[in-house]
Amino acid sequence: MIAPQPWFQPRGTPFSVLHRIKAMSLLGHSIDLATYHIGEDVPIDNLNIYRSRRVPFIKTIKIGPSKSKILLDAALFFTASGLLKRNRYDLIHTHEEASFFGDYFARKYNIPHLYDMHSSLPQQLSNFKYTKSTWIKKIFEKLEERTIRSAQAVITICPELDQYVESRFPKKTHILIENVADNSIVFPADKVDREKLKSAFHLNGAPVILYYGTFEAYQGLDLLLQSANELINNRHINARFLLIGGDEKQIEKYKALTRQYGLDEHVQFTGFVKPQWIPAFISLARLLVSPRISGTNSPLKLYSYLRSGKPIVATRHITHTQILDDSVSVLVEPKPVDFADGIGYLLQNEEQGRQLAANAKRLAQKKYDYGHFLEKTEWILERAAGATI
Repeated sequence: MIAPQPWFQPRGTPFSVLHRIKAMSLLGHSIDLATYHIGEDVPIDNLNIYRSRRVPFIKTIKIGPSKSKILLDAALFFTASGLLKRNRYDLIHTHEEASFFGDYFARKYNIPHLYDMHSSLPQQLSNFKYTKSTWIKKIFEKLEERTIRSAQAVITICPELDQYVESRFPKKTHILIENVADNSIVFPADKVDREKLKSAFHLNGAPVILYYGTFEAYQGLDLLLQSANELINNRHINARFLLIGGDEKQIEKYKALTRQYGLDEHVQFTGFVKPQWIPAFISLARLLVSPRISGTNSPLKLYSYLRSGKPIVATRHITHTQILDDSVSVLVEPKPVDFADGIGYLLQNEEQGRQLAANAKRLAQKKYDYGHFLEKTEWILERAAGATI
């Protein structure tokens, strides 16, 4: 497996890689993981981790395309190449842009290639505003098309991506495996003193509106804070917004916006929190929010939101509506007033919130069960590698 990510760090694709490895391990497979020098080892049965050579001066890597990633990917290429020279594998399993050199390795060593497609890479260039160059985007489109056509099989992680592969490459063996795995499968929840959490983050009895995830622009945190301003300063509704995640620079940016709105007493930032602590924070929340405003991939947190027993407010955007509907959540237009309306509705209608949360939990149990996750993983591995697996 070749994963061009800081593995492990608690963010989108690394979580997906983590759960893919865990599932394969539970199914009895052994995995040699080639990944960046950045990240923390996670002990999983049958997993060997091989980190690429350290790239000087690169200690962190931001989400999305970057010049640093080019250097890290070059180092990763040589690490993967060395493993393939020394060992004989049944399958090459690649994530994101590693699929480009996974395609090369598959041809060179005559090994089946399974492409784990977390997003459309040409689309990422636009979403992260990495380049305006049409020729660079065209190159990525051609590389992505070549990779999908040549891979033995493809995994997609959301309905939108699955429909893209189905429509463009109808004969390609592929499967939709959504990121439904609960983090407690790998990181059992810590016993955290709820009263100490309340004290540490000044959760003084006001209802808690919780967001957790990355603080990238597409997540819509500007929208969330604008809606907080509308609720608290214009409608005088008492609430506490608790935002989990983000790096120091991102947190400072949003703290400045919080001060601008005069919301210092109503918005708390926790920074990085261990996955093991998230259940304790969720237990303190009245409701959970996902204000995402762009992209097509469903946020990983949606599946844990569904299981949480807490009502959800989310934007009526394709990232959400391919998973959520009005029977399991409050969906609103991605505008501050509308998002404030959604939060306000649930704060004032607790019984309706409980019903939505119960519906969401039933949906998670019926459609997003871990047993199905394992079955789908086993199915695609067999199709990708055939009799060798």
